[in-house]
Amino acid sequence: MDTETGQVRVVKYVAAIECGRAINPKLAEGQTEGGVLNGISHSLTEEYFYDDKGRMLNPDFNNYKIFTTMDIPEIRTILVDSPEPSGPFGAKSVSEICINGPAPAIANAIYDAVGVRLYETPFTAEKVLRALGKL
Repeated sequence: MDTETGQVRVVKYVAAIECGRAINPKLAEGQTEGGVLNGISHSLTEEYFYDDKGRMLNPDFNNYKIFTTMDIPEIRTILVDSPEPSGPFGAKSVSEICINGPAPAIANAIYDAVGVRLYETPFTAEKVLRALGKL
């Protein structure tokens, strides 16, 4: 995190995912990485803007910022093997559970780095600088 600009960048992320028995571990790791990237993107750049009539002002990717493969930090995935008796072959879903972790992890990292607590995503440079009293 840059305290002069307020810019937050995730350089490494560790995701421990309990998905029962991973029938296809590489697929589960890929799903985890995709969900984590989506969660980081949501946490740092994605924000909806509406006009006074409730119409979205940034409904396309020209004005709605999302992460791409160029923005991926180092991601380490730990698949926690814990077979689910009611699931097929002991499996459960990896699905999009991975999207839930980045926001609180990034908020805690910001707090650990500079001592300010942010509660609303996205954690933009402007919000960080405002919390630091620099705006």
